[in-house]
Amino acid sequence: MNTIDAKDLQKAFLAGAKNLEAKKEWINELNVFPVPDGDTGTNMTMTIMSAAREVAAIENPTMENLAKAISSGSLRGARGNSGVILSQLFRGFTKEIKKLDVITTTTLANAFVRGTETAYKAVMKPKEGTILTVAKGMADKAVELVTETEDILEFADKVIAHGDYVLSQTPQMLPILKQAGVVDSGGQGLMQVMKGCLDGLLGKEIDLTVEAGPSAEISVSEGAAVEAADIKFGYCTEFIINVENTYDEREERAFKDYLESIGDSIVVVSDDDVVKVHVHTNDPGLAIQKALTYGSLSRMKIDNMREEHQERLIQDAEKKAARKKEEDAIEQELSEPQKPYGFIAVSIGEGFGEIFNGIGADYLIEGGQTMNPSTEDMLNAIDHVHGDTIYILPNNSNIILAAQQAASLVEDKHIVVVPSKTVPQGITAIINFVPDLSPEENLEVMTEEMGRVKTGQITYAVRDTVIDDKEIRQGDIMGLGDHGILCVGKSVKETALNTLKAMADENAELITIYYGADISRETAENLFEAAKELCPDCEMELHSGGQPIYYYLISVE
Repeated sequence: MNTIDAKDLQKAFLAGAKNLEAKKEWINELNVFPVPDGDTGTNMTMTIMSAAREVAAIENPTMENLAKAISSGSLRGARGNSGVILSQLFRGFTKEIKKLDVITTTTLANAFVRGTETAYKAVMKPKEGTILTVAKGMADKAVELVTETEDILEFADKVIAHGDYVLSQTPQMLPILKQAGVVDSGGQGLMQVMKGCLDGLLGKEIDLTVEAGPSAEISVSEGAAVEAADIKFGYCTEFIINVENTYDEREERAFKDYLESIGDSIVVVSDDDVVKVHVHTNDPGLAIQKALTYGSLSRMKIDNMREEHQERLIQDAEKKAARKKEEDAIEQELSEPQKPYGFIAVSIGEGFGEIFNGIGADYLIEGGQTMNPSTEDMLNAIDHVHGDTIYILPNNSNIILAAQQAASLVEDKHIVVVPSKTVPQGITAIINFVPDLSPEENLEVMTEEMGRVKTGQITYAVRDTVIDDKEIRQGDIMGLGDHGILCVGKSVKETALNTLKAMADENAELITIYYGADISRETAENLFEAAKELCPDCEMELHSGGQPIYYYLISVE
């Protein structure tokens, strides 16, 4: 294969996306810290599937419309640092191919290099031993191979083999990976995309079906809905026959005739010893019994269409009500006067939401550790805030890049991303905002004040590992600081107090404890009293954060 056309590229990209989606949980488990929110696989999958939905919808692919779908879809759907970097790799890659009719090995090499350069520029302090290193390794190998072969399959195979080698070396570049006994999860995600793409080019049988996203609604005009009573055959029946007995053209015709006698919407597709069957009928058992005369059955699926129809009508009514509520809210927003400034904060629980609203946040994005919001989520939030200058508080180191990417796409408002890495930092940043200062001065002040905040997070381990010479067992309670694991214990209270002890030095003035969704007020007050005894000279506050997964967040200023 010396060239790739638009149809080849479409199939390869979708195969890459599907392969990543299939491996996402495995990639999540490569998270260095054994916390229950290792989400690299989820973030990368949601990023690429955002693009895959647009790519799959293209009926007549060209390099130009594929490039736009891949770049725009991944850019807006990017979640987490790994997702943003993946979207930037795609962005650079597609810039190189969008004006071409076919892709050669030379094109691929140039596109890999451009993609890598684009991704490195997006990261303020690129770190080796990550997805960036793996991408660069493959780009360098691609350039080297251009003079050796014009065969794209041979070229891709060697580039991927080298990518695997670079990935295997990431623990030597990042000691924390070596300690945890894992390779870089983002790099592994990228390799799964590459391997899926090659499978697509090789013509391997892959299910390239991409489901519509949650935002893609199928609208039904009023009065056009069909009554459930009008559904003639009520059960959508699907299965695969693994042919073991005689099934020739004559038998296939007889089978189709039989299905037509008991139903409609019949699809029978034969491929060697496998027959895919779809029929709408009132008695699925009859279709199944007939099929069993030809062989064994697999992938059986029966849906009650009348029931689904009723559910769809209810959902449609709920959607209309929600849409009306949204339209009313938008109308109210549009009537609000433009302000000189506004705040968007990423929040992780009901309690924190109330705190942010109380100190002046205009719009909250639900997300944080357990579900990183996308660039699209950031853009939607920006649309809802009527301010000349809008400050975004990501409140998580894994969300800052998505916020910066959103800021780069907005032209009609001045967007300032305050690099808050934890929720307590975000709270401190807003509190120290001064209306009379310029955006640049405020960013400087807020960043400086955030630097005085230490954050501790108490959660549980999801696997056995060793980090910073601390042996951790699944189920242990961990105290995570700003720069690593502070302590490990068996009880939440003991670990929280030891975490506080490790954070509170002679400069500590204010200690705030935020308890999570799984902690009762009484339990939190018990810890609070013990903390006051531990730090008698500090001012202390206790608040409900309502955050999931993390029993406590502890702020020391």
